Amino acid sequence: MRPTRRRTRLLLAVPVAVVAVAVPLGVHAARGVDSGTEVAPPKPEPAGSECRTTVEGSRVVAYCHNPYPSVDLVRLHTECDQWWDVDADGEVVAVEPGRTVRLEDRCWKEVATAWVSHRPAPL
Repeated sequence: MRPTRRRTRLLLAVPVAVVAVAVPLGVHAARGVDSGTEVAPPKPEPAGSECRTTVEGSRVVAYCHNPYPSVDLVRLHTECDQWWDVDADGEVVAVEPGRTVRLEDRCWKEVATAWVSHRPAPL
């Protein structure tokens, strides 16, 4: 009967030994993932137009050039200096890759500020 007891003890000891070795290896692997070994997320592709805005008296002109491979949607916003003068938001214009567009607007009197807003075109 002795060989059976030895086999039983051996069969019970093998899973315990496997778990004793596997658990520390699993903990070590899990710590390795959190310790800065993960891959950095991809950087977004550059996009957007470069715009130059000039104000002369009551007129605003903006030139927007898109050097990137994606379409950029631009809009000219004009804020007039006089309280009774109507501020304006121009229409959205698509700037194709490698293209330049001209945006213009005016106030009745002086221009307080003018700027161009951007957003990516939907795919």
